[in-house]
Amino acid sequence: MKSILIIGAGRSSTALINYVLNKAQERGWYVIVADADPGLADKKVNGHPNGRAVWLDVTKSNDRKETIGRADVVVSLLPAHLHLEVAHDCIKLKKHLITASYVSQEMYRMGDEARNRELIFMGEMGLDPGIDHMSAMQRIHQIKADGGKLISFVSNTGGLVAPESDTNPWHYKFSWNPRNVVLAGQGTAQYLENGKLKFIPYNRLFKEYRTLEIPGMGEYEAYANRDSLLYREVYGLDEIPNILRGTIRARGFCDAWHALVRIGLTDASFPILDSGNITYHEFMEAYVPPNGSGSVKERVARMIDVDVDSDVMKKLEWLGLFRKKKIKLSNASPALILENLLLDKWKLSTGDKDMIVMQHQFEYEMKGEHKQLTSTLVMKGEDDVNTAMSKLVGLPMGIFVRLVMEGKINSKGVNIPVMPEVYNPVLTELKEYGVDFKEEEKVISV
Repeated sequence: MKSILIIGAGRSSTALINYVLNKAQERGWYVIVADADPGLADKKVNGHPNGRAVWLDVTKSNDRKETIGRADVVVSLLPAHLHLEVAHDCIKLKKHLITASYVSQEMYRMGDEARNRELIFMGEMGLDPGIDHMSAMQRIHQIKADGGKLISFVSNTGGLVAPESDTNPWHYKFSWNPRNVVLAGQGTAQYLENGKLKFIPYNRLFKEYRTLEIPGMGEYEAYANRDSLLYREVYGLDEIPNILRGTIRARGFCDAWHALVRIGLTDASFPILDSGNITYHEFMEAYVPPNGSGSVKERVARMIDVDVDSDVMKKLEWLGLFRKKKIKLSNASPALILENLLLDKWKLSTGDKDMIVMQHQFEYEMKGEHKQLTSTLVMKGEDDVNTAMSKLVGLPMGIFVRLVMEGKINSKGVNIPVMPEVYNPVLTELKEYGVDFKEEEKVISV
């Protein structure tokens, strides 16, 4: 195997592309970086002798197949819904495929065909999902091997802004797909607590957050991910009575986001006619009950049951939602209007650093003792380009690409990284890049 194709040169691609290019130079491989914006791809390749940037519109079937046909291993950084077309091409053209996205049921249905063709299709090979799976499974397997019985598993991850670059009242800036942030949590979250199913619908999700302590960093909030039960069987935790996966945010974020949900600003289901010619002030006024007294800001505060001078309202006002400035976005949904506003307000400025926080809490019984193991990762980015998000999404994929190219992976078919042959070498190499979990263990009861 000699050639690697990376499709997508966006926010999370920098660390992956740099890693693979460096390994390609050492081993005589060749790397093609394809994107609909060839200038962006060219910037990421940066004149490397073992790399080349090419234009690719993945919706054009013939161009896509021709580009995929040149590679031995394909890495897709496309939006999740576009992976399927790439996957079908990889099956026909007998190419290995690696993605960081959640593996869909449609993708899993390709498992037999991929296995029959001796192809490696590895999904969820990024940060979350990805490093969360690998670090959790390494500990779960170790606890079981030592004779422990797991009774609780709680895992939370957040892409945040580093404290030294925290310059806004939301304590948040974008380091990944803004669209996913705006639409996060829609649906109903489900998890297990004391052996009983628990559901949190979207309209309550950001109100019913939990708090957690990050050593050396202080207190944060975490809201439940959509389906914490998805990995119970894959993790070998069928009998566990407590399992919860969540997303970490800074204190105060969830209450303010809950307000946006209550108002209706995260709704992507309908376009607002003539939205380009109305102001944000008029936009907000359209949501409040008619014939109310007071300013639009006061009426919104009453509608969402907060004080007009509350921290929640200060956050909404800081976003510019009450300004008499035109939206200038034609026929846009409320969610798109909000996303467009946040793109400017929450962008990483030059030199800003993002921060990734991941924490697992395992509770287990061993030799008559009830123990708790807390495993925490905190990593900051270098700047607004070389982000921790890019590093922790890209490096696991890059390392796995190297393992595949070197013939060190035997697991064929459609998989996620929960097996020792994957997580042990990937986590070992990640430590060289500062990806190291700090662990604290204590006895809760005897």
